Amino acid sequence: MAQLNVQTISSPIGRLHLVAEPEALRAVIFEESWADFKNQNPNVAQKKTDITALAALQLKEYFSGRRKKFDVPYKLEGTVFQKKVWTALRKIPYGTTHSYKQQAEAVGNPKAVRAVGGTNGRNPLAIILPCHRVIGTSGRLTGYAGGLDKKEFLLKLEGLSPKAN
Repeated sequence: MAQLNVQTISSPIGRLHLVAEPEALRAVIFEESWADFKNQNPNVAQKKTDITALAALQLKEYFSGRRKKFDVPYKLEGTVFQKKVWTALRKIPYGTTHSYKQQAEAVGNPKAVRAVGGTNGRNPLAIILPCHRVIGTSGRLTGYAGGLDKKEFLLKLEGLSPKAN
């Protein structure tokens, strides 16, 4: 595995840790999950790179309402199913939501609703791959690795009025 570097930024939803290889973003980690990530990846160096700087800029633009899509290069590691689920997140347009059922159907496995939910919970590229746009069939907010308060904030940022549980 290539050397991993991290740049930490402040955001309206707390500190975000942008982890990258020299050529690709690997993860966007919420502050609450950073200690666990560091324990599993002890050789991550605190170093700003071209990739982390680009991700930081694009996230700043997103939080200020000037960016609706991300184009920072990224690399996913996971099973074929996980990569399929995470890649499908990019097709959910800004300012819209899909249900977990719709996402399961989009990846060609309509009965895998729970597996899709679990996979979204392990999305390594929070915000960049917008799992916050996936909600319960009832329209209610369910599950988000960063917490439902962050999910609600992100959806409101995109002009939506989510239903809290």
